[in-house]
Amino acid sequence: MNSRLKAVFLALPLLFLLAACAQNPVTGKQDFVMMSEAQELTLGRQADQEAKRQYALYDLHGLAKYVDEVGQRLARQSHRNTLSYSFTVIDSSEVNAFALPGGHVYISRGIFAFLNSEAELAAVLAHEIGHVTARHSVRQISAAQGADLALSIASIFSPGLRNQEVQNLTGLLGNALLSGYGREHELEADHLGAEYLSRAGYDTHAMIRVIGALKNQELFDAEAAKQEGRAARAYHGLFASHPDNDTRLKQVIADASRYRDGRRDDGRAAYLAHTTGLVYGDNAQQGVIRAGQFYHAELGLALRLPQPWRAANLPDKLVMTAPGEEARLEMTTQKKPATPPQDLLRRALRIDAGDIDISPINGLQAAVLDTRGRLFAVIYLGERAYLFAGSARSPELAARHLEAMRTSVKSFHAISEAERKLARPLSIKLVTADANTRFAELARGSPLGRNAEGTLRLINALYPAGEPKPGQTLKVIE
Repeated sequence: MNSRLKAVFLALPLLFLLAACAQNPVTGKQDFVMMSEAQELTLGRQADQEAKRQYALYDLHGLAKYVDEVGQRLARQSHRNTLSYSFTVIDSSEVNAFALPGGHVYISRGIFAFLNSEAELAAVLAHEIGHVTARHSVRQISAAQGADLALSIASIFSPGLRNQEVQNLTGLLGNALLSGYGREHELEADHLGAEYLSRAGYDTHAMIRVIGALKNQELFDAEAAKQEGRAARAYHGLFASHPDNDTRLKQVIADASRYRDGRRDDGRAAYLAHTTGLVYGDNAQQGVIRAGQFYHAELGLALRLPQPWRAANLPDKLVMTAPGEEARLEMTTQKKPATPPQDLLRRALRIDAGDIDISPINGLQAAVLDTRGRLFAVIYLGERAYLFAGSARSPELAARHLEAMRTSVKSFHAISEAERKLARPLSIKLVTADANTRFAELARGSPLGRNAEGTLRLINALYPAGEPKPGQTLKVIE
């Protein structure tokens, strides 16, 4: 027996030694897992700490307490009600919610605009609790660990596989949180979530309503993305079809309703009261993107974005991307050193020399370097240094986009008093419709731009063509 084949026979039993079967707390069946509950809780605590380092928390009018109360009410009805659950609102404009192992549930500020009752909020939280109780993250990680081990064995026969990049567990879990766990697990989470809704006294059809609202938001954003030349955003785990047409989803909701006929009020008034004044879109602490400009009042800066590029305002950087992902320009910041900007640029790039332009930019100390189709810059403002890095996918694309990147960098300046007013975030306001209220009229006075009418319909659950009824409480953006 040659050495490679012998290694395979020695390695195969390792699969069985490492694999463990644990009883699924929901189904009672044995699942293939490679993580104990104690390990799950430890991983969850570590991930929770990391999430809180990356995201600021958000609260307004007792919103955090309200969300936790709704979440705990549902968690008590779950199959793993002995876990110590936490429900946290993060200051992100993204429309998202996710659950970390061990019962740490996060919901973004951005999703609240698209919900219209406490029952719908409960549906989002119950779905994420379903992922926790069914141990979907643990099962996903365990499957990957097994797959990685199998890949290692397979590489004995195919040396070319040894260079294949294997996704690490953190990346795997992050991908699941962003894009969903797959159709079967998402459907199971909806089934469990609907059961917990019913047991807590909510109408299970809130699950259908909230998935429908999020699907409408996804479809609407796909159209807006075409206009803006950017990639569409989507709530994780949504089905390809609309929930109105999804027979299996309707069936799981109907099955769950047997636990208790929803007796609790849907909580529309209480929910809307918690959304009034809620920040919509970017928050001032992160900077505001408006009409092709970026304003950050706290840092005291402003700049023009390349057009028609899209911009992502992340917690640690501003990322500007050309249509088709052809080019990218990033801005980050750090404490200003005592040395001039050209020295910081040389240290950052690890170069000794170069044709660095040290001309001031709008009265600010600066250093700019074009090299091999890439653009680098450092600008000093106040006690901060702002670093720019621009690149393209090819020399031809660099030639096409470098001027737009230069123009954006050279537009960087200290924010003016007039611009400070534009740096204020948008927020949700409640109004009462009368017999003459129409979304087209509300859109004319909205700061939302050309997609204002569709957005207003979306956030009031009247998309694509509904109109408000007299006396109805509406959300508008101001």
